[in-house]
Amino acid sequence: MGGTRFVGKALVEKLQSTSHELTLFTRGKKPVPKKVDHIIGDRKDVNDLKSLEGRSFDVIVDSSGRTLSDTQGVLEKTGIPRHRFLYVSSAGVYADSNELPLDEESAVDRASRHIGKFETEEWLRTNQVPFTSFRPTYIYGPGNYNPVEKWFFDRIIHDQPVPIPDDGMTITQLGHVVDLAEAMTLSLYNDKAVNSIYNCSGIQGVTFLGLVQMAALACGKSPDQVQLQKFDSSLLDSKARKLFPLRISHFLTNTNKIQTDLSWKPSFTLLSGLKDSYQNDYLINREEQPDFRNDQILIAS
Repeated sequence: MGGTRFVGKALVEKLQSTSHELTLFTRGKKPVPKKVDHIIGDRKDVNDLKSLEGRSFDVIVDSSGRTLSDTQGVLEKTGIPRHRFLYVSSAGVYADSNELPLDEESAVDRASRHIGKFETEEWLRTNQVPFTSFRPTYIYGPGNYNPVEKWFFDRIIHDQPVPIPDDGMTITQLGHVVDLAEAMTLSLYNDKAVNSIYNCSGIQGVTFLGLVQMAALACGKSPDQVQLQKFDSSLLDSKARKLFPLRISHFLTNTNKIQTDLSWKPSFTLLSGLKDSYQNDYLINREEQPDFRNDQILIAS
């Protein structure tokens, strides 16, 4: 389901390199790679999903489902895959905690905007669908349509102050999209992954200050050249908090389970991954003059 944007695109490239035969179900808005069976449709449209009737698959990959009904609608047409259902969930399902890092058994936030992904995982398990689910923190890399690394690159390249919450020591965690695709591919060949949920991200966390420093180095600048503007996050209302691209609280997961079960380890460090994103995406698609006006709301606090 998908396969032409970001995570789906990276996974398609990985699966094609290992000679899998692929069918992509997309809205047809992005070009599809050669040698795939392409079904054009919108997964939210019941009539479009009818094109899946009568088809069965060894593996179904769902990198775009957000709600339980998204996944149910697909499986109602295709039936249960013969081998595995791969699902891209999110570490955003976890509740804030004073105990870090978060593991796969950590408490879930029922009010999270990602709760539909957790409900999907529960439904897959209850209905005996053989599945493997991945819970990334922040995914980054070429093709990222969420302004994670781009937000920092824009300000560094244009010599703008980089707004940073509080003392800058909040810990976050990023994982490169290619490493996620590699983990998903490995899971197909490992029985330990059946009915398993995995945190999947970079092994180490990084402070906001550390992230700015890494982003500066990726842009070919010295961190000393970057002007920081700290702001008090406690003074922001909920909407204003969204002007900063990362959650303003510690967000760190334990990836020991996926490393042990799948013998997986990220191929990118944070610095090498940011360099990859900067050189192979940002420089190609950069805006001449980004809009920094919302930064004034952050700086005002």
